[in-house]
Amino acid sequence: PYPYPYSYPYERGQRYGRDRDRELQPRRERREAVQPRTAGTPLLAVVSLNEQRITVYDSAGRHMLQSPVSTGAKGYETPVGIYSVVQKKEEHHSNVYEDGNMPFMQRITWTGIALHAGVLPGHPASHGCVRMPLDFAERLFALTDIGLRVIVVREDIHPAEIAHPVLFQPSPAFKEAMLAAPTASSALRVSAPASERTPQAAGSSRLLAQLQARAAAKSAEAQAAGKKATAARQAATRRAAEAAPAARALRAAEDSVARAEDGLRKAEQAVTAAEPPSGDLETDAAREKAEAKLAAARTARDRAAAKLAEAQAQLASAKAQARAKAEAAEQAEKEAKAAEFERDQAAEAAEQASLLTSPVSVFISRKTQRLYIRKGYHPLFEGPVTIRDPGKAIGSYVFTALEQAGEGSQVRWSVVSMYKAGGAGEAPPEGERRRGDKRSKEAAPADVAGARAALDRIEIPAEVRERISQVVLPGSSLIVSDEGASLETGKDTDFVVLMSGEPQGGIKTRRREPPGFRNDYYFGSRGGGLFPFSW
Repeated sequence: PYPYPYSYPYERGQRYGRDRDRELQPRRERREAVQPRTAGTPLLAVVSLNEQRITVYDSAGRHMLQSPVSTGAKGYETPVGIYSVVQKKEEHHSNVYEDGNMPFMQRITWTGIALHAGVLPGHPASHGCVRMPLDFAERLFALTDIGLRVIVVREDIHPAEIAHPVLFQPSPAFKEAMLAAPTASSALRVSAPASERTPQAAGSSRLLAQLQARAAAKSAEAQAAGKKATAARQAATRRAAEAAPAARALRAAEDSVARAEDGLRKAEQAVTAAEPPSGDLETDAAREKAEAKLAAARTARDRAAAKLAEAQAQLASAKAQARAKAEAAEQAEKEAKAAEFERDQAAEAAEQASLLTSPVSVFISRKTQRLYIRKGYHPLFEGPVTIRDPGKAIGSYVFTALEQAGEGSQVRWSVVSMYKAGGAGEAPPEGERRRGDKRSKEAAPADVAGARAALDRIEIPAEVRERISQVVLPGSSLIVSDEGASLETGKDTDFVVLMSGEPQGGIKTRRREPPGFRNDYYFGSRGGGLFPFSW
């Protein structure tokens, strides 16, 4: 139980009433909630704990939306760190806190931290989530995709453009190959449903459009192959069902032939037994009786022979039918297996094509001296990286690939530093800064000089750089940090990196019972490191 205003009010057992809930929001709060500056695709959200606000930037790096928020109260602090949206639900109720209504929920950790609509009392008041005004939460929910980068900082930082040789650029050869590849005809292009857990790359470049068209075509091919495999399997099942009675009829015919052969053998024995011994018949009556018996035995033998011939004819027919049915069933089974193989191949090709449309995420950790790569939440690679002066702090930075300035131009990059130039910010005293406080500051620029200095110290193997360059799209990111990946990094997540030395009550107070879709294999429990996959 966590009473109003710290919980979002609703009638127990009923859907939340949006109009009623809007009336509960103060007029000034509703007026401040939505401040659109330019249309675009949300790419990055920065949550400032000191200023108690969220700012959303679009795929061109421009300020898009801003709103006040309420983050974690003392003891339940929203951890400073790097996250991404891993799940979206328009209606969600907490399974931890009673009356925990969370409309327009966008989850950023699987242990329960999320962005959602809620009451804003003017200061940090949640259990670790980021509460937003209802109107703003609804608007943001409609604009975002799974994979939206969410950065929680102590003092508000706004992205700054940056250029550096370490920052990846799309491979010209890969780009030319993709652009030259034929796209599917309009008949094959389908509107694929948005995946709930697959991040979508921002931007509308020609390359991305081509990749998306290829992914749609491969998805259509996979669907067609799936239908073909289903039909082939059904046909194989029918053929197998038809072959079963024929096989039973064959066994019955074989049994009939065996019985007829046995009957003929006995009839021939009866004929032999009925042969009168030479010279033993003394009277005509005895001879006539013996001849009649022999004639009857021969007649019975002839009938047995005819019955055997009939049974053999039926056996031959049954064999032909059973053979035809069995061959048809065998052929149908081969065709079903071939169709299922084609289905699996098409599904794999569709998955690979879909992955090409997702942004790549690269994480370089000074703590582990390793580089990790994920794409579409799939671990792709883990390997060593060289960081000069490894004992010296490097800082924490999020570099994001933006839309290209024009056709054929290079990808632009922006950076958000976790702290402003000069070091980590400090939390204001309890209750000092409240929403609407005149002392609320504008966002400080990212520490570009510190970011460049960090990149200067990094050497990425040439082969790894080349592989990354093949998959760089707007929305791709590079995270450089002194920290290692949090245990929140797992299956179906991007990298989650928490800043040590910052309060983490919102994480620590939540039970560490991973949901069923998470897998400790991703945490290196089998000796393979964080990502035990080769690329």
